[in-house]
Formats: sequence, structure tokens, C-alpha cells
Amino acid sequence: MAIPTSAEEANLNANPMSSSTTSPATPFRPGPDPRPETGPPRPAHRTAAVIPAAGRGVRLGPGAPKALRTLGGTPMLVHAVRAMARSRAVSLVVVVAPPDGAAEVRTLLDDHALPTATEVAVVPGGATRQESVSLGLAALPADITAVLVHDAARPLVPVETVDAVAAAVRGGAPAVVPALPLADTVKEVEPRTDGGPETVLGTPERARLRAVQTPQGFDRETLARAHEKSAPEGEGATDDAGLVERLGLPVVVVPGHEEAFKVTRPLDLVLAEAVLARRRATDGF
Repeated sequence: MAIPTSAEEANLNANPMSSSTTSPATPFRPGPDPRPETGPPRPAHRTAAVIPAAGRGVRLGPGAPKALRTLGGTPMLVHAVRAMARSRAVSLVVVVAPPDGAAEVRTLLDDHALPTATEVAVVPGGATRQESVSLGLAALPADITAVLVHDAARPLVPVETVDAVAAAVRGGAPAVVPALPLADTVKEVEPRTDGGPETVLGTPERARLRAVQTPQGFDRETLARAHEKSAPEGEGATDDAGLVERLGLPVVVVPGHEEAFKVTRPLDLVLAEAVLARRRATDGF
């Protein structure tokens, strides 16, 4: 039976027997409108990683900046960039270099193999970590909606941790940190600068404490607002999630990983070499 037109349907509703057939009229129920939605297209969700690498890392001793120290013959910065670029969630990595060393860092990265599916950019940094992160944020394209901030001194963070942080941000959390429960009891003390014994002020409940790692993940607008509202004090903020906390917004925790530790002291470098050697022996990393 031919489907009646709108005019025919009106006639049928008024006088069903006027149809050329003897069967009852079947009301026309239009399907979904095949025309595209009007209005501006929705922005694509893209995630970028910002790696502040402008610090000198004095606790590792004299020499090259910490991010440029080698691990298994490769600079830690290169390991950190690879760790971010291995995540399918990350489409852009922005390395924030020392203010006068952007060209050197760009050459360094070009000399090492990096995942080709991820764009890597280098911008000059500032005098503090907080300033460097702000400069990295300012360099992001407009279509970036989520940002991961990662320490260059955490070169061995597994991709599973990166993915978990990015997924939590995509799920709607304004700020996300990977963290581990503490193994040691922690004491709050009255600091002294003269080297004398410090007085214990209290013992926090260990079950409520976590050791925070990176990458820390953020809704881009939230992180940008947190940096705008927080004027640098002294050496500036060393934890971006803390800036978001000052806005009164929630920060959620996802499981961290033991291999995402920060290489700060010479002993950390020894441990990182051992972890990397094991990965290469077992996983071909």
C-alpha cells in the first residue's frame, strides 16, 4: 500500500471511506529527521600533557638540570615525554624548558625516538614551577579540554596510571591525582633551621594520608582559573591540585603506582636504573 501524503492523511482522517482501498488508513509516523543538527559543532575532547622541566634539581648534585640527567643512557625528560605520549588519551605534549634552553630541549627531543602519533611542542618556562605550568597552559590550542601536569622527574610512570587519571577527568572530575597509601608513620613537627632536635606536634592518622604522584589531571578551565586566582608566593606552588583545592573544588584520588616515584636524590637514580633494567629484560621496554 502506498504511504499517503500529508494531504491524503488529512482527508483520510476526515472521511476514512474516501480512500481508494477498503482497508483502514494507517497513520503516518515520521522517523528521525535525517538532517544534521543546526548550530555550532560541539568541540572535540582533546587531552594535553604539560611537563614543566625548567628546574635545576639541586638535590641530585651539580651538573645538568635534573630533567636532562640520563637514565639508562637516555635523559629523564625523554622518558617522561614517552610515558605521556604512550597514552592514547594524550594527543599533545608540551614541554616547558628552561627560559634560555628551549632550543636545546627541542634538539634533544628531536634526537630521540618519540611516539609519532603524539605532537610534542617546546616552550620557554619561568623562574618557578608554577610560572612554568602557567606558560605551558597558555601555549595550548583552543580545542584542548583536559590537561595532565606531569613531573619530568617521574620518568617511569606506567601508561596505566596516565590512562586512569585521564579517564577520571573525562568522567567529570575537575581535578584528579594518583596517590599511594603511606607505609611509614608520619609525624608533624616544629621545624628548626639550626639543625637541633625538632619537637613532635602530632601524629596524623596514617589511614587518611596518601603520597601524591603525577600526572595530575584537570579540566582545563578549572586549572587555568586556579592559576589565575593564585599569586605565586616564594617559590610558587609545587602541587597544582592544591591550587584547585583553594577554589573549593573537589580533588579525587585514583590509585598510583610504585614505579611512578620521583627521582630527586642520587639513591632515587640508582633505583630508577634498576627498574628500567628490569623492564628492558622482561618487557623489552
